[in-house]
Amino acid sequence: MSRRLNLPIDSKSLQITTACLLEAAARKPGNVHPQAQFSDLTFSDFEKAAEITGTVLGEDQTSLTVAQQILVAVRKTREHVQSNVNLGILLLLAPLAAVEDHLSLEEGIQDVLAALDAREASTVYQAIRESQPGGMGTAQQEDVNSAPTQSLVDCMALAAGKDTIAQQYATDFSLVLGQGRDLFRRWWERTSDWEASVIGTQLELMHRVPDTLIIRKCGPETGETSALMAGEVLNRGWPDSRQGEKALVEFDQWLRADGHRRNPGTTADLIAAILYAATRDRYWSPPSHITISET
Repeated sequence: MSRRLNLPIDSKSLQITTACLLEAAARKPGNVHPQAQFSDLTFSDFEKAAEITGTVLGEDQTSLTVAQQILVAVRKTREHVQSNVNLGILLLLAPLAAVEDHLSLEEGIQDVLAALDAREASTVYQAIRESQPGGMGTAQQEDVNSAPTQSLVDCMALAAGKDTIAQQYATDFSLVLGQGRDLFRRWWERTSDWEASVIGTQLELMHRVPDTLIIRKCGPETGETSALMAGEVLNRGWPDSRQGEKALVEFDQWLRADGHRRNPGTTADLIAAILYAATRDRYWSPPSHITISET
């Protein structure tokens, strides 16, 4: 069964929703998409979360701070989806969406991050606790289960070595706005295909920056193996060769084994942010609609 998704992007809210939908709709290895689900997550869950994310981050900005937007969106999502579906996306997109419209993301992100004081950190900590993300563990300093004493950026800097999302706060979103967005643009110039560009970006990111959700859940050795396998898919000629396609299928199967513990969720969240950043600053124009197959 196939259906059409319309993707109008004439507002910030719709740009955010579209980025989230395209990330989830692409048939990326190891992730949920219209033809692959987890026991506790489906593509429909991501559709619901995308709409909520776009509405809260795009329309509720006048009355809510960045941290409050994250918490409100987490709570609204929980009303419809019982598993954590969009915490990482919210942590990445909320600061980017808060950049003033007349500034590029690179020009405005530093001021947004500088305003995220300890009170904002406390609200974000509450959102994280309510989302109950997998593989969090504990920290000796500024643990998420305690009250933060520093700014959100300072708290995130303490976790930057083990979490690529936290690292974005400590580096002015350098991966999203630099290497990540450039990778996506190069894939688009090469293929003119939105889905191939998303998958190609995922593979290159995983190869260069091992997925930190995999590392937290399965250990650094498994994270390194996943990075090597992502690179092997590209080395074998994906998407232009049968050997590359075969390697992609094998990589997908390996990621989905072991009860989906190898789900590259951090990379997926980064891609949603990259897609929004590319659209928002006019590096790329997404399609007006896509057709997805759910069989």
